[in-house]
Amino acid sequence: MPAILVTRPLPSAVIARLQEIGTVEVYSEGAIPPELLKQRIVDKEALVCVATDDINQSLIDAGAQLKVVANIAVGYNNIDVAHAWSRGVVVTNTPDVLTDSVAHFTWGMILAITRRLAEGDRLVRRHGWKGFALDFMLGSELAGKQLGLVGFGRIGRAVAARAPAFGMHLAYADTVDAEGPFEKMSLDRLLNTSDVVSLHVPQTAGTRHLIDKRALTRMKRSAYLVNTSRGPVVQEAALAWALEQRLIAGAALDVYENEPTVHADLLTLENVLLVPHLGSATTETRTAMANLAVSNVAAVLASRAPLTPVLA
Repeated sequence: MPAILVTRPLPSAVIARLQEIGTVEVYSEGAIPPELLKQRIVDKEALVCVATDDINQSLIDAGAQLKVVANIAVGYNNIDVAHAWSRGVVVTNTPDVLTDSVAHFTWGMILAITRRLAEGDRLVRRHGWKGFALDFMLGSELAGKQLGLVGFGRIGRAVAARAPAFGMHLAYADTVDAEGPFEKMSLDRLLNTSDVVSLHVPQTAGTRHLIDKRALTRMKRSAYLVNTSRGPVVQEAALAWALEQRLIAGAALDVYENEPTVHADLLTLENVLLVPHLGSATTETRTAMANLAVSNVAAVLASRAPLTPVLA
């Protein structure tokens, strides 16, 4: 039977599906160290990994029998896709099944930062709340404001679909043209005019530090930045500076430049919501992602076409 390596614990029902395909080894002690991953991949035909595993050229070369890398994520910047395909290794991801979950979560982040929910929670817990006052911890309304979406793929469009419920106008910046009740803008214009800027781009060389000092100084002082895409899209030092200087009203982050490390200056600020990469973190969604990865493994090992291949 083919040997399969899984870099994180998965639901027992998902592991049972894998065991019907081959012999399964699961690393269950947190993030697998790169050198250990390189050792364990040597005799494996399939690798089921997550977005924080570095599947680089050296690792792929070490897996002489490797046929498929199934990434439990939509993004695949952690994988040297071109090299994998050059070695005959199929790469897959898990799109669609997490779209609604991340879209709902994005709106949760927007509401939490604009209405100061986490800040208020911290205040109550440290016994700092002195009682109701009309001018106490005032937040911002969303109705009539502009939501600017940077990236208009599956998740960006799902976020946009929910905007009318909050009475927000929509704008987006992307290379694609989309029809609907929204306006396509340049990134600069979107940053200049939006009250909430939400990031939904993949991590590429072109999107690294897309939001830097220059971008942040173009935003309204009353605006909020939300990132549920990839950490390196935002230059954290620049964001901390902008928040400290009150150049923007606040930010909400689910992803970070150097996960799980967060820029030290951000940890001291009240006007930033810091969440530990929970965008797709529901039982239903994470299980669906894992099951899709298993379906891709099953297809490739049976010499069938993968369901969701990532092309080089």
